[in-house]
Amino acid sequence: MAMKVAVMVTCINDALYPGTGKAVVRVLSELGVDLDVPTAQTCCGQPMINSGYMDQAVPVVRAFASAFEGYDAIVTPSASCAGSVRHQHSLVARRSEDPKLAAAIQGLSPRVYELSEFLTDVLGVEDVGASFPHRVAYHRTCHATRMIHSDDRAARLLRAVRGIELVEPEGADQCCGFGGTFAVGNADVSIAMGTDKVRAVQATQAHVLVAADNSCLMHIGGMLSRERDGMRVMHLAEILAAREPVT
Repeated sequence: MAMKVAVMVTCINDALYPGTGKAVVRVLSELGVDLDVPTAQTCCGQPMINSGYMDQAVPVVRAFASAFEGYDAIVTPSASCAGSVRHQHSLVARRSEDPKLAAAIQGLSPRVYELSEFLTDVLGVEDVGASFPHRVAYHRTCHATRMIHSDDRAARLLRAVRGIELVEPEGADQCCGFGGTFAVGNADVSIAMGTDKVRAVQATQAHVLVAADNSCLMHIGGMLSRERDGMRVMHLAEILAAREPVT
């Protein structure tokens, strides 16, 4: 029987980076995966949870359980959101004192995969047929590195891209300073951390910066654009979906 797979687009991609969700669908569809994109999905609730509003996150977690009920795998282009579902939703569900919600989350959470995890661990694929002849710097996001440990999987996928020249900036695994609501409450620290990250990325002389989370790319990319640097930022999924000619 075919695996039932859903794409968890995430709210930041839905609102600001729709091309990332389209790239996920393109990559998986070309690998023969039959996909759904449930229209009832909303935010995973991470901003509320990280800010301490656990009770207010209960309806969001309940909506997640309802939207993705019955799927064998849930794939998301966000290590941050995958980490929230797998490690934080159970805490919220327990606070709800609703045994049915707690049971639903216990069943669903292990089925959530960040894109690179699903490709390498579930499908057993590292070469997705991508070609992208550019010098690319890879930023290892905090959640990919420290929470769900998918950063090496993404690196393997990128190395298999035809024509790519993959480089890692100094301190590639260090936080860019975004941190969701951290950037709002601690703006000066966030900017200082982002400045260090931008300097390290610029030193690679890469044409493109790639990561597995658009939230980090938004922060770093915003600083790069203000400097009129010219370096593009692209999500992992967009490079994996690329089919540029290699000379």
